[in-house]
Amino acid sequence: MPNQHLGHDAASTRPNRTPVRFVVAAALALLAAPAFAQQMPSSSLAGDSADGPAPVANTTLPEAMSLSDRALLLATDLNRLLVPAASAGDPVASLPTEQQGKIKTVLQRAMALLGTPYRWGGSDPDKGFDCSGLVGYVFRNALGIELPRVSREMAKSGELVSDKAKLAAGDLVFFGRRGRVDHVGIYVGEGRFVHAPSRGKDVQVSSLDTGYWSGKFMQARRLDGI
Repeated sequence: MPNQHLGHDAASTRPNRTPVRFVVAAALALLAAPAFAQQMPSSSLAGDSADGPAPVANTTLPEAMSLSDRALLLATDLNRLLVPAASAGDPVASLPTEQQGKIKTVLQRAMALLGTPYRWGGSDPDKGFDCSGLVGYVFRNALGIELPRVSREMAKSGELVSDKAKLAAGDLVFFGRRGRVDHVGIYVGEGRFVHAPSRGKDVQVSSLDTGYWSGKFMQARRLDGI
């Protein structure tokens, strides 16, 4: 697998960070909405259909914002929340143009699914997603990469990213309890990841560094071909 820290040259020796940074900024813009506030999943197990029992009925109120409201917020806040130029050590900025393009494609595909309802066992944007159904759909349709159906098997794919500080956009992030993986998402950068959390919630962006999911993080993997 290509080294994730290879240099990138765009008409000069100065890397072009704009494409992937733009998509990451879009993810961050959505975090400004109350509907994306960090909270513990409503079901007893926030996993995909083959990783645990079917979730219990949701007792929380529905998300306050409609998908159109979120899209409007994204358009309004995007410029305000654009991420400043990355440091020289940024793992995405240092990638070759082709790899940056692949990451951009993955993130665009994932972000286009924001607001899709959670569905236990789901892998279809018209019906809903569970966590591994979402990840599998994104990589299959963005890059033609086929992944195992459940998160614990996905956790054996690609290359282990042993240092959390070296996570790059497009990496898979895994969560669980008692040493067992039961949830997966796609890292979008700046400490955030996109995922299908649990029943009663939509595909959304959450924090990897604070809140419920920070305590459940187990590992990350970098897939071949990205």
